Amino acid sequence: MTFELFIAGKYLKAKRKEGFISLITFLSVAGVTVGVMALVVVIAVMSGAETDFRKRILGVEPHILLMNYTGKFDAYSSILTNLDQKDQIKGSAPILFAQAMIRSSNAFSGVMVRGIDPDKGFSLVKGLGPEQLKKLLGTKPENGNLPGIILGRELANIIGVTKGDKVILMTPNGFISPMGHIPSMKRFAVTQTFDSGMYEYDSTLAYVHLKEAQKLSNAKNKISAIGIWIDDVFNVKPVKDSLSDISNYPFYLRDWMEINKSLFSALKLEKTAMFIILTLIILVAAFNIASALIMMVMEKTKDIAVLKAMGATNKTIRKIFILKGMIIGLMGTCIGTISGVVICFVLKRYDFIQLPDAYPFSTLPVQLEFLDVIVIAICAIIICFFSTLYPAYKASKMDPVEALRYG
Repeated sequence: MTFELFIAGKYLKAKRKEGFISLITFLSVAGVTVGVMALVVVIAVMSGAETDFRKRILGVEPHILLMNYTGKFDAYSSILTNLDQKDQIKGSAPILFAQAMIRSSNAFSGVMVRGIDPDKGFSLVKGLGPEQLKKLLGTKPENGNLPGIILGRELANIIGVTKGDKVILMTPNGFISPMGHIPSMKRFAVTQTFDSGMYEYDSTLAYVHLKEAQKLSNAKNKISAIGIWIDDVFNVKPVKDSLSDISNYPFYLRDWMEINKSLFSALKLEKTAMFIILTLIILVAAFNIASALIMMVMEKTKDIAVLKAMGATNKTIRKIFILKGMIIGLMGTCIGTISGVVICFVLKRYDFIQLPDAYPFSTLPVQLEFLDVIVIAICAIIICFFSTLYPAYKASKMDPVEALRYG
């Protein structure tokens, strides 16, 4: 143990008459602990929310969309073959988007229809495979030979239908008759509902067979986009760049990060704002450290004078008080970090905090990231270090003669 560390440790053990300074020291440690603990927990919850949103979105949306500036396009078989031959691509599927009205015997509502190919098992939420899709979207005798439709759970609730009920889809792509414009209409049987966990999708989305969507939209053999799925969703930019051979005009590519940029930017901004706000708790605790050190300097005037008289340099005095402040900061940071990590594991293991239905999550989504914990701990230590500089500087500049005369 160095001389400076030994003296700093002795100063932490306050005597009876220095009880008030000891209380400030304790409050400083507690303040740093609470600030670091709150930061670890809140940032873990924000990271968990971002991850949960990403999983829900990628459960419904392709990782990359190949689209055409002219809108719907045909002759896409060669493009699908080319995509399936690339190693970094897990799968691809044609999709036809169509806006429509859905009507039941109880109500009607607007709906975004997605026509998908059952032979491609990449177009439906929760990973329903080709065989399941063929059964759900095909024509069945028990449905009255009607094609199947899969509705979002909230959409099914809005129009008041359940599995087995009949609905009518209407699109503006109809025909002109003596009676005027007649919209295109077709009956479907509800064969399944899905729950993506996101109200925006569950209340507006419906899946039908690609052929039925083409008939409904008067878009024979045409699609709106080709959905592309890859192994690593975070490696989407390099994969998109590698597809330049098929994305020449009039085609273009959009990835899931680009499509949902506003949502993830908002989450990132909120995470940054929470980090800054909760860092203020640590900053307040750092002021307590500075106050405790200033009072300690005033209390230890004689000790400082004696140390200087014995040959201690200004650098030695500075190190003593910096080390004392850093010990307080390190204690608070370590206790706060450990407490925050323990709370995160408890929240993740035991779902005892239930959220109301207004939130997309039923419990707090917690994802503890090692890098976040390290950044929080380093920031706390840096703040505590800067809080020690002024008191240490004042102590080092003390004149030993004056201190002994008036101390």
